[in-house]
Amino acid sequence: MIYINGSPITLNTISGSYPPGSVEGETLKRISSSNFAYRFDSMEQLEFELKLRKNIVHAAIALHRSRFSFETFRSSRCNPKYWERTANGGFLLNPGVSGYEAIADIYRSGHRYGTECATAIVIVYYGALVETFPEQLFNALFPRIYLMDWQNLNPTLGIRYVRRVPDFLPGDCLYIKNPDVDPLTPEFQGENIIDLGNGTYYGHGIGIQTIERFIEVLNSYRIEGSQTSAYLLDSATRPDIEGLGDEYHKYQTGSYMRFYRPAQRLSV
Repeated sequence: MIYINGSPITLNTISGSYPPGSVEGETLKRISSSNFAYRFDSMEQLEFELKLRKNIVHAAIALHRSRFSFETFRSSRCNPKYWERTANGGFLLNPGVSGYEAIADIYRSGHRYGTECATAIVIVYYGALVETFPEQLFNALFPRIYLMDWQNLNPTLGIRYVRRVPDFLPGDCLYIKNPDVDPLTPEFQGENIIDLGNGTYYGHGIGIQTIERFIEVLNSYRIEGSQTSAYLLDSATRPDIEGLGDEYHKYQTGSYMRFYRPAQRLSV
């Protein structure tokens, strides 16, 4: 059920703005039919969530198509024009470089980059925000970026791990756990996947597949004789969509007071 400023609204009230089969339409269908109450302060807040979720899905598909390769941290690589590859395999934004341009370069020049699946999900979030925010706002919010799984994330992203989510929504990051992974292939201990809203999911290194196919692939990397299948957890990882929407609204209404500063070096 959807509530706007405390009042319930029906799917018919807003679904006409989004074409059938769209990410926004699928998101609306899932939250309107849920037993969970989805509450928004305003229609603008709901519209921002729909927009960002759509852009997360589009960013995941674009990253899949970019020739961005799967690598372990030991063999990760990046474009040195924008990023420093740190000793542990992460990517640190170079001082004085626009984070907006650096993230966009990953999508333009994916063949120059390679890393593992959790880092790829963070790149998807940043890629979605490049599509959502004006460059000035993005750079003001993210003057320093470090890409290495879930470590040293910019707090403005507000990444949240939500246990026992009432509904999986398009743009959510889900996790398939492989408890009996072969110790010789620890990179297959699980897979972070983005819900694309149409019954398929993006997972870096495996591609765009169904849940069943991801489980099948992970099961092929279990210890010999294992009868314990990989399985989907009932949790989701999400950015702080409400907080990011507040920043976007402040910028759009002219009340945004932060200004872009060149990126400074992070201690990692």
